[in-house]
Amino acid sequence: MLQLTNLAIRRGPRLLFEGATLAVAPGQRVGVVGANGSGKSSLFELVLGTLDADAGSLAVAGDPVIAHVAQHLDVDDRDAVEHTLDGDAELRAIEGALAARGHHGDGKLQARLEEIGGYGAPARAARLLAGLGFDETRMRAPANTLSGGWRMRINLARALMCRSDLLLLDEPTNHLDLDAVIWLESWLQQYPGTLLLISHDREFLDRIVTQVISIENGRVTAYAGDYSDYEATRAARLSQQAAAHRRQQREIAHMQSFVTRFRAKASKARQAQSRLKALERMERIAPAHVDSPFHFAFRAPEALPAPLLRLEDAAAGYDGRAVLEDINLSIAPGDRIGLLGLNGAGKSTLSRLLAGRLPLMAGETVPATRLARGYFAQSQLELLRGDETPAEHFKRLFDLHDEQTMRNFLGGFGFSGDRVFEPVAPFSGGEKARLVLATVVYTRPNLLILDEPTNHLDIDMRHALTSALQEYDGAVVLVSHDRHLLRATADELWLVDGGRVEPFDGELDDYPAWLVSRRRQADNGGAKTAAVASRRDQRREAARRRAEVKPLADRVRQLEARLEKLQDENKSVDQTLTDHALYGDDRKDELAALLKQRATVVARIDDAEADLLDAMEKLESAERDAARA
Repeated sequence: MLQLTNLAIRRGPRLLFEGATLAVAPGQRVGVVGANGSGKSSLFELVLGTLDADAGSLAVAGDPVIAHVAQHLDVDDRDAVEHTLDGDAELRAIEGALAARGHHGDGKLQARLEEIGGYGAPARAARLLAGLGFDETRMRAPANTLSGGWRMRINLARALMCRSDLLLLDEPTNHLDLDAVIWLESWLQQYPGTLLLISHDREFLDRIVTQVISIENGRVTAYAGDYSDYEATRAARLSQQAAAHRRQQREIAHMQSFVTRFRAKASKARQAQSRLKALERMERIAPAHVDSPFHFAFRAPEALPAPLLRLEDAAAGYDGRAVLEDINLSIAPGDRIGLLGLNGAGKSTLSRLLAGRLPLMAGETVPATRLARGYFAQSQLELLRGDETPAEHFKRLFDLHDEQTMRNFLGGFGFSGDRVFEPVAPFSGGEKARLVLATVVYTRPNLLILDEPTNHLDIDMRHALTSALQEYDGAVVLVSHDRHLLRATADELWLVDGGRVEPFDGELDDYPAWLVSRRRQADNGGAKTAAVASRRDQRREAARRRAEVKPLADRVRQLEARLEKLQDENKSVDQTLTDHALYGDDRKDELAALLKQRATVVARIDDAEADLLDAMEKLESAERDAARA
């Protein structure tokens, strides 16, 4: 599919890499990793033909359809579904040609439209958008009324809509929440073409890629396996270098000490074991990051009152409408809380409430006298002053004028040398995120609220953040689509759902199953799940379930008969379409009607099969329940 031969790329006078020679076979799913600015996006531009190589060559076999996520989307008042359909260029070309011919149509064009699934394309686009978090209202709203984050999701949906041979994705999870990341992960696992994926989410990479291309120190190297395999290989290579080996051993000893200390304090069996597993995995990961430019720690809070914050019968929302109600919770020093929930359920609302950025609509908030909150959200990047340097930000915010102290602190966040005195405006998204995070760390909070802190951060910086959070003495409330960060940081999970905040009954690996169940309930109009408290109620529930068996069995038989009838009709239409005379110019209208009929029948077959599968699952479940009763 792709062949790189002695490839070199420059950006201005700067050499990004040279001597790159490797091959990517058709159907491979490849993770492209490296520090920000190493040349990952430039490699994508080369594949797309928007950038020329400075030396060597890149050959793309055949004439593949290449899909990628555009950086900008010129939206109009059409809805998200229509914009997503634009991702299938051939579909739009056929639709345009048919529209130009009017009611006369064109048999070959209509046959091709049917062949590429054109009649079902709007439904496919809607499914893509739903997977990326769009509800029906947002899906049908004019796209030019949506925020930048939702427009980026449309861009991603357009790329997935394309029936591509080669798919290029550059940080596709940056604007997604955990629900959408899990959905996208599943979609990419089934993608039949060749995938090149830039991502700083190690768990996302591990679950998708089968090969890693690393761009590091001006060299491009291919590694077999997933990201963890690459990390282990890289760690072994670093350990062979004397200086790196010494740093590595110090890092391992540090992590081992922390694991031992935590094990001695462990009390909650399942949560403790989960945390220990995360820490032990971090111990294995640490050697691969000993040469990272990022090393920082949270300064010790000035006080650790307990509890730090309580909410009693609290409600919060916007414009007089409550998003969350009846919130009762208490946060103490050392708490490590990860927030889960569907997109729009209220995770960010709860984060803003805990951070003191959103007033209560009802109830009471009880902060400790010496509560010091630190809050990170992507919106804070917009509050940076573009004409100020990192040094000027710290002088203004903290009255910090000791240049060496400032340099030492900011150096841990990757701001070294003259970078400390350069204006913020041209900084990358990752650099701005690191600067905002540095300001949060410097305030010495005892309650830290982080809402998607890893967007735009590369893997080295994510590792530094994870390590710093491990040793932080205060409380952490975290919203993140980075499951590695959640695993390594959170001791307990809270679920934000249905306007409530409750402990999540399970571990992080149980959350995808909860999502499937929750969406199924929503698709069915909501399932009634009243708890059965007494034995008498349990007997009544069992009797009700036994009574459900007969109508469900009848429903299955009806659907089977309906499906058989539709399949017979489809066979009849297919048989008619084998008549070559039907494709003459004098029978265009008849052909068009038959193709439309076939598309309708196929859609009804899909619906009938889905209904039958759902009915059979319900019947099997009811039969099992009846057997237990």
